Amino acid sequence: MTNSLRLLPVAVLLGALALAPAADAAPEVVLVRVADAITPATARFIQAGLKKAEGEKAALVVIELDTPGGLADSMRQIVQDILACPVPVAVFVAPGGARAASAGVMITMAADIAAMAPGTNIGAAHPVGAGGQEIEGKMTEKVVNDMVAHARSVAERRGRNADWVERAIRESVSATETEALRENIVDVVAEDLPDLLRKIDGRVIAGKGTLALAGARVVEHEEGLRTRILRAISNPNIAYLLLMIGLAGLYFEFSHPGAIFPGVVGAIALILAFFALQTLPVNFAGVLLIALAVVFFILEMKIASYGLLSLAAIVSLFLGSLMLFEGDGPGSRISWGVLLPTVAVVSAFFAGVAYLVFRAQFHRPATGAQGMLGEVGEVKRRLAPEGKVFVHGELWNAVSREPIEEGRRVRVVGVKGLLLEVEPAEPSA
Repeated sequence: MTNSLRLLPVAVLLGALALAPAADAAPEVVLVRVADAITPATARFIQAGLKKAEGEKAALVVIELDTPGGLADSMRQIVQDILACPVPVAVFVAPGGARAASAGVMITMAADIAAMAPGTNIGAAHPVGAGGQEIEGKMTEKVVNDMVAHARSVAERRGRNADWVERAIRESVSATETEALRENIVDVVAEDLPDLLRKIDGRVIAGKGTLALAGARVVEHEEGLRTRILRAISNPNIAYLLLMIGLAGLYFEFSHPGAIFPGVVGAIALILAFFALQTLPVNFAGVLLIALAVVFFILEMKIASYGLLSLAAIVSLFLGSLMLFEGDGPGSRISWGVLLPTVAVVSAFFAGVAYLVFRAQFHRPATGAQGMLGEVGEVKRRLAPEGKVFVHGELWNAVSREPIEEGRRVRVVGVKGLLLEVEPAEPSA
């Protein structure tokens, strides 16, 4: 009996230790914040968050979304990842003032739970082409029908209003959070994340079980340095500026060898630009036009075209910049506020360097042996035929084909080492 009493505290302690992990194992919610255009970098970031949730056996993934839209390919990749995720996924359009426009509509439709905060909106999903232009002709019908079919399929799978989604694509309609809830576009309207977790706690998710979110611990999925850099340079405006800086730097280095710094900066910028271009919908006709513009500027240094090659280069650069990216969202084109000033500055830079190089090639040398030709000086010791002359601030040995008296003006007609060949600058009296 005494031994049993002694072992009782030990048993109680072991039982408490055994129960401690269960008590501490609060459900985990992985939060992924997206407040930008939908790009390949965004798709990778969301994909990493979903994989993290799966690896940590989280109870829920919440994608807090605020986007104007973006690339169709990146949107489709995100939708596929959400549909394939074994962890329940909620897309929460928040905070107040946020929107899920264009590609954001399809991402919201793909979620197991679609939610919005007060003061938000969703819709306006009609696709546009490169530069924000309307897609014309038969291509419009093909692109719109393809997107409608995709969106309706996703909405019907989640039991949401597929007819409204089709109108959002064909007619660019939008809805507030109250309209979206009434029209069965979203499932919940919540003030903030804690409110959302309270409202969906206990909800049954088809194929994924029942949500148990009481006392849930929220873990935010942070962007890594690589993702931040990729997201920054994947912006079409940044990628375009890097491309222009790279081309300008290398052009300056090749036209003025030995400057080094412009070449180094240009090479780094060009590598970053190529890294960014591989993640964006690049139109290779635009790339070729920009390359052609550089060729025209180089030829301007070699050929006296009286500015025609520079004019052709500027036109080619503008058209290439306009056609460089193609896509159906605001995150897939260069803004006019970046395109026009950049084309103007880069064109002026290229044309200015070409002019300086061209002028230097045809300008008479001012130094060295060639720089002495044509210079006028004064005879300091009679030339008969050798003597000395004062030219260019220096006293030179000189030779003349005819005698020239001291004090006469002479012109340099040849240079042989340190000996000048001269002739009278004016005829004899």
